Amino acid sequence: MISTSDLLLAEYIEQHSSSEPAYLQTITRTTYQHAVNPHMLSGLVQGRLLAMLSRMIHPKHILEIGTYTGYSALCLAEGLSDNGTLITIERNDELEAQIRHNLSLSDIGQRINLRIGNALEIIPSLPSDLMFDLIFVDGDKREYPLYWTAIQDHLTEGGWIVADNTLWDGHIIDTAYDRDAQTKGLKTFNEDVAQDTRWEKVIIPIRDGLTLITRRNQMM
Repeated sequence: MISTSDLLLAEYIEQHSSSEPAYLQTITRTTYQHAVNPHMLSGLVQGRLLAMLSRMIHPKHILEIGTYTGYSALCLAEGLSDNGTLITIERNDELEAQIRHNLSLSDIGQRINLRIGNALEIIPSLPSDLMFDLIFVDGDKREYPLYWTAIQDHLTEGGWIVADNTLWDGHIIDTAYDRDAQTKGLKTFNEDVAQDTRWEKVIIPIRDGLTLITRRNQMM
């Protein structure tokens, strides 16, 4: 249960962070009005962080696994370089119309290529020479270990992976959730990443946990 002090602190953080564009405010409202599990929305603070990370990286190509209603895709697209593109993959075809409408609310949406289907089938079908400077993982938590394997060969040298929900509301350290398939997937992913010495990584305890990952500098 979230305490009053946590709610007040979250409100304080939002008040002292940059505001989101009006079209993202619209997406937030309609998601809470019409979508199932609206808490899955990235939200203002995480959305602003994703946008800032993208602007720092200035990627030519971005891959997103898990579109939901399009909020995070639009945030990530804010940092695209000239003529850059973002491919976002969403398994739930019932969200397609809502996603396409939401992407149309901003000119940035024209640079976003929505693919409906299973990411584990779509990623192998991408051109082998299509490399991404930034990959955001926010799909089926049970499949995170498989995503981890699938995306590595599509990341540019010096590219970044951002994985969402890696703290999973604290369930990853709660033995009561040891048999939960989503928790098990996230725990396996976290361990696979942590034990792979080829990568630099850090978990940021924002919302449900964001893990930033990049290849280790060979000179270190």
